[in-house]
Amino acid sequence: MSELLAPAGNIESLDAAIGEGADAVYLGLKSFNARLRTSNFAWNQFEAAVDAVHRQGKKIYVTVNTVCEESETERLYRFLSYLNNVKPDGLIVQDFAIIRMAQQFFPEMELHASTQMNIASAAGVNLLSREGVKRVVLARELGLEEIKKIKDSTKTQLEIFVHGALCVSESGLCLFSSFLGGKSANRGMCTQACRRFYTAELPDGVEQGYYFSPCDLELINRIPDLMEIGIDSFKIEGRMKSAEYVGAVVSAYRYVMDHWKEDKKGAVVAGKRMLSSDFARTKTSYWYNFKTQEDGIEKAGDEILNPDQAGGTGIYLGTITSLKAAPDELIEDAKKNASSDTPPEQLQIQMAQFSGESYDPDPGDSIRLHRKDDSGRVSHKVRSVEIPESGKRWIDIPGGFHTGDSVYLLQTKSMSKHYPRVLPNDLSRYRRQPADEKLPVLDLTPVKKNELTYFPEGLYVQVSTLSDVFIVQAAHPVRVIIELNHETGVGLLQHNTVLPLSKKQLIISLDPYCPAASEDLLRGTIDDLIADGFTTFVANNTAHIEMLRGRTGVNMIAGPYLYTFNRWAVSWLENQGLGAFVMPYENSRKNLESTFEQPVRSRVLIPVFAYPALFRMRFKLPDEYDFTYFKDKEGGTFKVNSTVDGSFVMPETAFAITDKTDLLYNSGFRRLLLDFSKTKVTKGQLREVTNSIVKRAALPGVSRFNWKEGFYSPQQVEEYKAGNERAAAARIAGNDAGVFHKKTENSRKGSTRGSRKRPR
Repeated sequence: MSELLAPAGNIESLDAAIGEGADAVYLGLKSFNARLRTSNFAWNQFEAAVDAVHRQGKKIYVTVNTVCEESETERLYRFLSYLNNVKPDGLIVQDFAIIRMAQQFFPEMELHASTQMNIASAAGVNLLSREGVKRVVLARELGLEEIKKIKDSTKTQLEIFVHGALCVSESGLCLFSSFLGGKSANRGMCTQACRRFYTAELPDGVEQGYYFSPCDLELINRIPDLMEIGIDSFKIEGRMKSAEYVGAVVSAYRYVMDHWKEDKKGAVVAGKRMLSSDFARTKTSYWYNFKTQEDGIEKAGDEILNPDQAGGTGIYLGTITSLKAAPDELIEDAKKNASSDTPPEQLQIQMAQFSGESYDPDPGDSIRLHRKDDSGRVSHKVRSVEIPESGKRWIDIPGGFHTGDSVYLLQTKSMSKHYPRVLPNDLSRYRRQPADEKLPVLDLTPVKKNELTYFPEGLYVQVSTLSDVFIVQAAHPVRVIIELNHETGVGLLQHNTVLPLSKKQLIISLDPYCPAASEDLLRGTIDDLIADGFTTFVANNTAHIEMLRGRTGVNMIAGPYLYTFNRWAVSWLENQGLGAFVMPYENSRKNLESTFEQPVRSRVLIPVFAYPALFRMRFKLPDEYDFTYFKDKEGGTFKVNSTVDGSFVMPETAFAITDKTDLLYNSGFRRLLLDFSKTKVTKGQLREVTNSIVKRAALPGVSRFNWKEGFYSPQQVEEYKAGNERAAAARIAGNDAGVFHKKTENSRKGSTRGSRKRPR
């Protein structure tokens, strides 16, 4: 029997999920999870939830599905030790470091590979299974036939998303939010760049739209098919959604799962009716309508994208037309009941009128407000409604919103249900917290003599076409990396082009998305390339490791999408037979140097120039997307390339640290990469980039990405603020002390001069 797995972003959602019959829930704590913006669970709440859910015969899984920097590994180890003591039923993980730590320290801990790990084929599933992973949450960009193919080729438990929000980018491969300001989707800080309003340059003029905002997934009519396949768990997305939403969706899928055998059509119709109160975005079945990969690549864009659909969810209620101050008691009530992380601005409740509304909100209804400049959105439960004689309603909204901002209805009060409380009222006996345990020191494998002959010091250049190989040889690279795609795969094997470099000087880079539909073809292509004399490959997916591992004379380099942000992840990849590593584009200098100490820096290739793919989409864009360049509200320019290998959004501004090559070289990083993937290389551009390296001069108008500042960290921001406050307090104290010191000196002088006066 398949499991129905529901989100529990807070205590109320936990009650709703269990109350409507979910077999299991998944939730996050305050760190290391991909939904840091939801409220999440405190230590005692989580421990009580595990106990209470188990008493009801249900299961509870914890999301630890973000990548971890080297400085965080000890905190991660302590967190895993704590979870090992509390004993949830499984951990949903992305970072290879957790697999490595669990293997060494917590072998009884059950691990589930997150969808962020980008597993879309049986090869990827089976590799992780041999490493002790019990369940894999498949990437969301798969069709029914592909899922069936994977299920037929593995004994590992499979979990799939069946309802809720989608990412436009292939699972785990989005860099857009991180590029915009260090708020990485791989770190739980996604700012939803796909939901934003963009301006596009079309042949007929400028147009605007939500070009990359995907519809929401709804597979309720596919549940019978998926149950017949034998999928182990059906997952509902929504840890940032309301308890009302969770309850409604769980009840619908529960009904279909329980009744489809007796009346498939009737059960699905009833389930869809129960979902009619889901005021989220337009629904899509995404890839499930297509029998072939080629059909999906051509048409899936129309299934998932709607540029006229606002980035948010809900029924459009109109825009704010008037504002006035809210009563003091309403403001005080908001402050009293707000969570500790609510921005102070939002607590300045105000009263608003809307125009264009299709529904009049009542107290208890949930709404979402969107700023007209797309700079933010906030969900809010209506507390107060004033109806003057004019009949035009005044409704309370959070502070920080203005006339012209949009309002959407998320849930109505009538949809709310009261569920039995899962957690006990008294949590005093639940006192476990992570302890101050020391993580044992881990040294990466020393480089053996002649081990890295395939990975020499010097300049590497990566290209996406065979014609570009001729251009980049002018830079005299020690190796050229050729991206394997439709064009290069055919050209390399059919020998259509006589390349100016030997096969020893060429490295083949494999695409980070490896779906089941092309798994067999890729395996065959790799076989043919090896037979043809190619020996070195860049692996960007666990499926690639499975296909390449154990082959005599074949070398594997871990690509930038096998995320190596800490040495425990590196160690796990070493154990798979990878001896060299390309730095992830999101990485910082500080973290790079912490991860790879001096003796092993010869294992690392550093991208110093790239146009990193910010979105990687498994489909061509719809025909009406007749543009290459588009801009965001800040004026940032981006370009999109739609091909038979999918669509790719890249920044017009390159990432470049070409002027830092001396620093890198002197630090022991002596393998540098110029990555021209997805771009057409020109001699002038190549000359400009190589001159920047030679002259140690920064290229104009480039981005440093996260190289200097690192990932955005709420914890570091709070520490920075606290440090500033302490410094300010110290300055004030110092000034006060100075005043006191002056007064003391003056009093001393006064007592000398006026010694005849009697002391008080």
